[in-house]
Amino acid sequence: MSDEYGVNEYERQPVPQCAWLGLRSFVGQYAGEHCAGTELMIGPLFVAAGVSAFDVVVGLIVGNALAVFSWMFLCAPIATRARLTLYFQLERICGRKLVTLYNLANGVMFCFLAGSMITVSATAFGVWFNYRQPALNDVYPNSAGWVIAVLAVGAVISVVAAYGYKMVARIANIAAPWMVLVFLAFGFVGIRQFISETGTAIHSAGDLWHMTQTAIWKGGDPLPGQIKFTFWHVMFFAWFCNMAMHVGMSDLSVFRYARQSWYAVASAAGMYVGHFMAWLCASILYALQLHLDPSNTDVLPGPLAYKACGIAGLLCVVVAGWTTANPTIYRAGLAFQAIVPGASRFKVTLATGAIATLAGMFPAIAMKLLGFVALYGLILMPMGAVVLIDFWVIKRFGMQSNYAQVSGKSFNIAAAVAWLVTLAICVTLVKLDPVIGGVRPFQIYFVSLPGWFIAAALYLIVSKFYQQQIRPTAGSAEAGEVAS
Repeated sequence: MSDEYGVNEYERQPVPQCAWLGLRSFVGQYAGEHCAGTELMIGPLFVAAGVSAFDVVVGLIVGNALAVFSWMFLCAPIATRARLTLYFQLERICGRKLVTLYNLANGVMFCFLAGSMITVSATAFGVWFNYRQPALNDVYPNSAGWVIAVLAVGAVISVVAAYGYKMVARIANIAAPWMVLVFLAFGFVGIRQFISETGTAIHSAGDLWHMTQTAIWKGGDPLPGQIKFTFWHVMFFAWFCNMAMHVGMSDLSVFRYARQSWYAVASAAGMYVGHFMAWLCASILYALQLHLDPSNTDVLPGPLAYKACGIAGLLCVVVAGWTTANPTIYRAGLAFQAIVPGASRFKVTLATGAIATLAGMFPAIAMKLLGFVALYGLILMPMGAVVLIDFWVIKRFGMQSNYAQVSGKSFNIAAAVAWLVTLAICVTLVKLDPVIGGVRPFQIYFVSLPGWFIAAALYLIVSKFYQQQIRPTAGSAEAGEVAS
């Protein structure tokens, strides 16, 4: 049912066939969302982490492939069969009370993530209006101009997101092709300036590769306060930086509109254009900045882009921040709207955008983006395991899927144990940070992989005991099924 603004997002029912979308909508959305202003934050942080050329290039190729496969084989097949939002599907599994806690955590994390994207866009306005911008280690807003810029950017993004997924996809399709060209230009300009500054003669691909190894991704010590990155750090970061969306199943809410599950291949447009090409191009710009002035360690996308491509670079940063924050605020709005299903999704999304805008005023989130997205994926990952096991596996062990709906319970103990105990175990491992065989396998970038299997096992084991104690009423299993 549409709200008073004529926007129907089918929050509590399967998306009908008349609303299904073609492949092009998803290509544009993923290219626009993942070729974004935040790439000008993440790319430089690889250089700051002292990564080598081989580790960053090959690590990104492998990690992004694993991310695409996760969307294609874990998330999209469930999305196109159930055609429900993640939040309503979890309500049927976990019960109203538990899913309210999850939706609150999910919505807040999405707001912080969107806030970092608003931060990125605001750095472009700092070049135009010359207000003081945050430094790498700043936590709080440091000028009135910064606050005003964040408010303006956040307001526009929130209104677009409030008009629903089709509006989000339309904006992404318009902006994505142009942004891709500008990001590519960042890389070419950076390489050309490196050649000029170093006096390197490039006659072959081998010469270019040698320059990247010796001048750009040198594999030396990280900058003070940064963790040293290896191939494994890059691969797992590329795979899991969007863990909440694919393994964590948040993009059930997106791919429920897809006509076919294989449309998830569209995520490759974001991974290899954004999380490969754009990250590398942004790395080149930051490496050039350090080459010209080793003391200038600030990571500010606006000035970086302006030095490379002038006004076009600044416009790219602004628009790229918008196209990434739009679907993020849209997802957060769905999470909060699921807590208060009677409220207007339009108004809830506007309020969500206001929270994200407030978060964007604090630059610490964007400046610590590598660690934040790893933590964000870890918090939401266990419920993705619960969804997958409940949809595909649990009936094979003689148990009931959608147990909260079938039994009438508002709090599924099995799902709560899987989520909270997994988080406790993973956080403990990260805090202890043990050295095993000369390596540290439980840094925050790595711990989510074993955590997924822990969550899946816990949900199955605890469900076996829990469902034996509380039997669903006769004939209720049929009531729990959703037409595909």
